Amino acid sequence: MAPEPPLLSMSGITKSFPGVRALDGVDLDVQAGEVHCLLGQNGAGKSTLIKVLAGAHQPDTGTIRWRSEEVTLRSPIAAMRLGIATIYQELDLVEHLSVAENVHLGHEPTAAGFVVRGKVARDSTAQLLKRLGHPEIDPGRLVGELSAAHQQIVSMARALSHEVRLIVMDEPSAALDPDEVDNLFRIVGDLTADGVAVVYISHRLEEIRRIGDRVTVLKDGRAVAGGLPAKSTPTSEVVALMTGRNVEYVFPRRPTAAPQGEPVLTVEGLSREGEFAPLDLQVRPGEIVGLAGLVGSGRSEILETVYGARKPDTGRVLVDGRPLKPGSVRAAVSAGLGLAPEERKAQALLMLESVTRNVSVSSMSRFARVGWIDRGAELGAARAATRELSLRPDNPDVPVRTLSGGNQQKAVLARWLLRGCRVLLLDEPTRGVDVGARAELYAVIRRLADEGLAVLLVSSEVPEVLGLADRVLVLREGTVVHTAPARELDEHRVLDLVMEGSPAS
Repeated sequence: MAPEPPLLSMSGITKSFPGVRALDGVDLDVQAGEVHCLLGQNGAGKSTLIKVLAGAHQPDTGTIRWRSEEVTLRSPIAAMRLGIATIYQELDLVEHLSVAENVHLGHEPTAAGFVVRGKVARDSTAQLLKRLGHPEIDPGRLVGELSAAHQQIVSMARALSHEVRLIVMDEPSAALDPDEVDNLFRIVGDLTADGVAVVYISHRLEEIRRIGDRVTVLKDGRAVAGGLPAKSTPTSEVVALMTGRNVEYVFPRRPTAAPQGEPVLTVEGLSREGEFAPLDLQVRPGEIVGLAGLVGSGRSEILETVYGARKPDTGRVLVDGRPLKPGSVRAAVSAGLGLAPEERKAQALLMLESVTRNVSVSSMSRFARVGWIDRGAELGAARAATRELSLRPDNPDVPVRTLSGGNQQKAVLARWLLRGCRVLLLDEPTRGVDVGARAELYAVIRRLADEGLAVLLVSSEVPEVLGLADRVLVLREGTVVHTAPARELDEHRVLDLVMEGSPAS
C-alpha cells in the first residue's frame, strides 16, 4: 500500500533579510496525526520557517503544498483559513479582553449575518476549554488576570476555534510546571488522535523523546536532518547535528576548595505570606548557590524579594553585613545587587534600544557631563563589557532585539558587570537559549564567580542547578526542605525532595 501523502510539504524554502540568509533551501514534510519536532540552535532558522508557514513571512523561493496542492500563504489569515494555526512562545493575546473575546477575535460568531456576542461566544469558548481539560477557566474573565499556563490554554482554544488541521507550538512548555506539561502532552495526544498534526519546537530534548514522532534538525538555515525517529535517535546525535559538535550539558569545572571569606549576601528570616516561609541563606564571594524547586515553590519570589522588587513580611537582607532597606530596588542596586530576571524581554531589556543603551542604562551617572551624555564614553564602556562576555555580533550599536536569546542574556549580564555588582541574582538564566549557547553562558557565570562575584541562581532544570551551583537549597511549597553541596545530590534525589520532601534542619 502506498504511503499517505504528507499533509504539509515545504520544499526548497529560502528567505533572506538584509545581510542575513535565514533559510537556505529547507524541506519539511508533516504527516496528519503526527508530532513533528523542529530542533535547532537560536539563529538556525526555526522562527523564520514557522513564520513562513504561518503566512507572516513570504519565502523568496520554494514551494508549499497543503494536502498535495500547491498554495501561497499570503497572510496569517490565509494560513488559518487552510487550517494552520501557530501558537508563539510570546503569546499574542489581548490582556484587556476576555477569554471568549480573545478566542473568537477576528472571527466572532455570527447569526443571520450579524456578529453575536455574549452568551453564544462564552458557551462556544467553554466547550473548547472543556475539550482542553480546563473547564475551570471562566470565558468572561480578562486574559490579563490569568496565569501563564492558562493563557497558553486560551491560545490553544483560539486555534481550535478554527477548523485547524495543523498546530505549530513554539516552546509551549517554557513557563509550565511538570503537572501542566503533563496536561499539555495529554492535549497534544488528543489532537493527534483526531488527525491533527503538531509541529513542536522545544529546547528540552527530553520532551522531544517523550512526545515526538519525527524530528527535523535545522542548522545555519539548512535542514541537516529530516524525519529522524524522535524516540530512538540518540540525544548525542541530535545535539551533534544542532551544533556541529558533540555537546550535551557542558558545565565548567567546579572549584575543589570551598569559597572562603565573609558572606557578601546574607538573608535572615526573610518571608512573604503565601509565597515562601522564613528563609536563611548566605552566599560568599566566588560561590554559586542554587535554588531548586517546582514552579510555584517560591524560587523567583525569593530572588525578587532579595532584590527589593517585593517587600518582605519578615526578615532582612544584608550585603557585606549592612542591612538593605526592605522593598527598595534602588537600595539593592546601590549595594551591589544585580538581577537577570526570568522574563528578560519584558523585565530587563529595552528591546527597541541598542546593545549599548541596554548595557549602560544602570550606570548612566558615569557618562553624564553637565546634563549631556558622553556618547563616546558610554559606547567604549559598553563595548568593553560586551567583549568581556564574547557577545555576538561585536557591534554595540545594533538593536538588542536582533540578538539571539543567549546574547540577549549576555547583554543583561554585561549591564551588571559594567555596574560593578557584587551579587548576581539569576532567574532561569538559560530560558529560551539553545544548547550550544548554554555552554557559553555556563562558562561566563562560572568565570564571574571565580573572579569574586556571589551568585544566587534559580532554574527549573535540575541538571542545570546541580551542574552549575556549588551549594543547593531545595524548595517545596515555599519551604527549604534540604540543603547540601551540589556534588552530593543527583536529579532523582532532588525530584524526590521537591515532590514528597518535608522540612529538614
